[in-house]
Amino acid sequence: MVCTFGRGGRVTEQGRMSKLLLFVSSVLLCCCRTTRAEIFTSIGQMTDLIYTEKELVQSLREYIKAEESKLAAVKSWANKLDALTRVSTADPEGYLAHPVNAYKLMKRLNTEWSELESLVLQNPADGFVSNMSVHRQYFPDEEDETGAAKALMRLQDTYQLDSEAFSKGKLPGVHSSAVLTVDDCFDMGKTAYNDADYYHAVLWLQQALKQLDDGEEAVVSKADILDYLSYSVYQMGDLPRAIELTRRLVAIDPSHQRAGGNLRYFEQLLMKQLREMNQDYQPPSEEPIQLGTYSRPKDHLPERESYEALCRGEGIQMTEARRSRLFCRYHDGKRNPHLLLKPVKEEDEWDSPHIVRYLDLLSDEEIEKIKELAKPRLARATVRDPKTGVLTTANYRVSKSAWLEGEEDPVIDRVNQRIEAITGLTVETAELLQVANYGVGGQYEPHFDFSRKDEPDAFKRLGTGNRVATFLNYMSDVEAGGATVFPDFGAAIWPRKGTSVFWYNLFRSGEGDYRTRHAACPVLVGSKWVSNKWIHERGQEFRRPCGLTEVD
Repeated sequence: MVCTFGRGGRVTEQGRMSKLLLFVSSVLLCCCRTTRAEIFTSIGQMTDLIYTEKELVQSLREYIKAEESKLAAVKSWANKLDALTRVSTADPEGYLAHPVNAYKLMKRLNTEWSELESLVLQNPADGFVSNMSVHRQYFPDEEDETGAAKALMRLQDTYQLDSEAFSKGKLPGVHSSAVLTVDDCFDMGKTAYNDADYYHAVLWLQQALKQLDDGEEAVVSKADILDYLSYSVYQMGDLPRAIELTRRLVAIDPSHQRAGGNLRYFEQLLMKQLREMNQDYQPPSEEPIQLGTYSRPKDHLPERESYEALCRGEGIQMTEARRSRLFCRYHDGKRNPHLLLKPVKEEDEWDSPHIVRYLDLLSDEEIEKIKELAKPRLARATVRDPKTGVLTTANYRVSKSAWLEGEEDPVIDRVNQRIEAITGLTVETAELLQVANYGVGGQYEPHFDFSRKDEPDAFKRLGTGNRVATFLNYMSDVEAGGATVFPDFGAAIWPRKGTSVFWYNLFRSGEGDYRTRHAACPVLVGSKWVSNKWIHERGQEFRRPCGLTEVD
């Protein structure tokens, strides 16, 4: 619900309808714009790599200049000695008959050639190599590169991106000069292949083959691409196409050590299948293998399809009838002294469970201060293992986070007090303010913020009870993707810088509201900064009294 806040706290009907139409239009637009492994999951930290690379380029240029200077000196020596040897070799005895020439020959061979040897042995690369060594400790490693490749595949799946469009930098609503070469696509496919992810291997190896067939130059050979692609297609169960690709490989490289054996095996396997099913051979499709040709393998997430659809702006269950019951208002925290003179703007985002958004909650200056405090301590985000209760890193939570105490800076204390004033809940027993920055394909798959009955000791160490509520601050706009979605009831909440959303994770009875299972969609384009406050049960006894039934 997007509202127009009039003077004096009144919301005009014309303004409400205008904003409602704008909201519907924006949802339609989102639909049209369908929009790691320890990798560099924070855009905030990855920016440091940009400046590191710039410094290395400058160091490289200085090395080139030194090499050119050295080469010019060597050329000068060569030219001078070439002229001398032409004269000396024309008449060696006549040349040496002159005592000066004899002396200079001795001098050159004893002294000057040694100087030339020292010049040639000088290594201008030492400075560059030293600089590289200093920075290399901060470079991404192979695991980071693999994680980044998997992040691109995650984006491809979630936002249903065609490999060809992806390789040309054509993302929904974004046109960029960032392209993937044949070798890039091959490396993407090989990454998937090495992970036994033949579905994505096929998509990216096929794209590498297409770009190579279109005349793009590459280091990788067509035979190598066909080798990986044919086996990946076989693993996907498409024997006719695997045979056709292997035949192409044999035609290019008849002596290939695997191709001949694979071809015979594939043909025998296909004939056996056809006999068992009493079918005739059908030539494979000549169409390129594209998104949708093969079924994507199922994974650990039961609501994968609905979750990703919501990320694209599809499948949202807010009907017009329900939307008409959403309102906006000025909120003073039940006449809280902090909000009397300046109440906050509150919008209903969802009716049941009730989710609200607060506008203009964080200023740009406050956001920059929070980011400044968090950046030096951003670390790989963790999740709690439901069996052991121990915090561990997980591949499905792709972000970096930091925890900030109120005593660290007046801004943090001010934000904490603002949250307490707005929610009416004490933050004395709440967790520290967590700041997260999502990077390449940054996401957090569907999860509960509260602990379930099968993990009763999750927050035992804190001694403050379960997480009763979540207060989430959006500290950046996101160009594409990055929504917060609730697959259980079909809600999608889009990041808007400076706004915050709030919901209860527990009913008044203390029972968990399982409808609040939510996720942070992968960031397609942009950098997503959020901060959140998890508010716990202890201290809320008189602020949010218990209900009489389990679902009050």
